[in-house]
Amino acid sequence: MKKILVAVLLSVGLIGGMNAYAAGDAAAGEARYAACIGCHGPGGNSLNPMWPKLAGQNPLYIRLQLEAFKTGKRKDPIMAPMALAVDEKAILDLAAYFASVKRSAGVSNPEQVKKGELIYINGFPQRGVLACGACHGADGYGNPGAGFPNIASQQALYLVKMLKDYRAKTRTTDPGEVMQNVAANLTDAEIDQLAQYAQSLAP
Repeated sequence: MKKILVAVLLSVGLIGGMNAYAAGDAAAGEARYAACIGCHGPGGNSLNPMWPKLAGQNPLYIRLQLEAFKTGKRKDPIMAPMALAVDEKAILDLAAYFASVKRSAGVSNPEQVKKGELIYINGFPQRGVLACGACHGADGYGNPGAGFPNIASQQALYLVKMLKDYRAKTRTTDPGEVMQNVAANLTDAEIDQLAQYAQSLAP
């Protein structure tokens, strides 16, 4: 547990100083978004539950993920070629655009939400599972300075896939392997409950 906390603090220190979107132009980003709307939906609110909502996402997180797709550190057959087509200025513009638009609300299973809330708030310290709010905040809005994503009202099916990818180590873009270590100690049922809770949070 100590190692995980140190990793979180280090990642905040290393990433938090990056002014990743100072040059971003939201209007230019909106124009560039035309190529993305087919998957990520109008205004960055995807209609397919398997694809993430980008509306309201923290700009630094957007930048880090697009760069990870470009370099191959994060793998996806659809996103990899899309990311290669955008330069640094376009990434900044897209990040500024997503930060400027409102995320749509999600609808969750109330029973799952109650169980997920307990895990989100408390974690499982005895199993090395940090409380999710430690990085993503009590409201789920993440930590913009550290690049931790906004997961409030995010698509539950997408969140389930990401947590399982971290658990399987097929996604390794988390600073200090924090998410991999957390997901490794979650059951499928707990992952579903957490995803439903995050989807229920107000955008």
